Amino acid sequence: MEVRFLKPVLAVYAGLFLLFLYGPLIVLAILSFQGPNGGPQFPVQEWSTYWYRHLFGLVDNARVSQLPVGESLVRSLVLALMTTVVATVLGVMSAEAFRTRFKGSGPVFYLIVLGMMVPGVLVGLGVALLSNQLGIDRAWWGTSFVLHVVYTFPFAFLVMLAIFNRFDRSIEEASMSLGVSPAQTFRRVTFPVIFPGVLSAMLFSFTLSYDEFARTLFTSGAQLTLPLSIYGTFSVEIYPNVFAFGLLTTLFSFTLLAIYALLMMRFVGRAKTRATEEA
Repeated sequence: MEVRFLKPVLAVYAGLFLLFLYGPLIVLAILSFQGPNGGPQFPVQEWSTYWYRHLFGLVDNARVSQLPVGESLVRSLVLALMTTVVATVLGVMSAEAFRTRFKGSGPVFYLIVLGMMVPGVLVGLGVALLSNQLGIDRAWWGTSFVLHVVYTFPFAFLVMLAIFNRFDRSIEEASMSLGVSPAQTFRRVTFPVIFPGVLSAMLFSFTLSYDEFARTLFTSGAQLTLPLSIYGTFSVEIYPNVFAFGLLTTLFSFTLLAIYALLMMRFVGRAKTRATEEA
């Protein structure tokens, strides 16, 4: 009896949790289709794609200035890509090093993880003060980039550490017993096996860096990234063009997830095909 009633209760709980999680996104999507005179409130006065056209500069004589997201969007994308490459490489290399126990591995582990535990505002403020003392100019491609790597590197490291913990060393040992060098073994044997984990680490690093606000606030300098630019826009007054841009950004994130899923399915399919041929 208890089990029979437990499933509906869990189903209702899961539904309420999803509604709480995606409810703000639904509200944002609805308000983004306000008409020209609409604002960030209900009821919707007029259904229209006005604010989407406003976002791309296709509206004449608008009562609201266009969102300054062009250059800031490019900066955020470039910064996220740079962070993804460096953080993923460091994560793979560090996780590979931790496959063998070495002296001081415990303190080094906690030192790496510390990067994602310290509050971002405090770290950003500390780096800003240090930059001023040393006479280093703050910039999104310099000081912000370093902080983004420090923040995303632990996530990539933990993902790869979990992947390597389930890795079968015997295939590497078999490769090297045949005279293959360690570098070639990693490229031809190890990397294809850990590739799904590498994709996960890249996805973590990109998404965390793309919308990072706290660590960028004090370190980006005069050139703002996308989160800072949006914050500067709606800190005075909110208009539905922000909601329209938010919905498009969310769809972009879902597109990345879809690409990730397709790559994973393709990789798993190839692995199954290869295993069937070898059997």
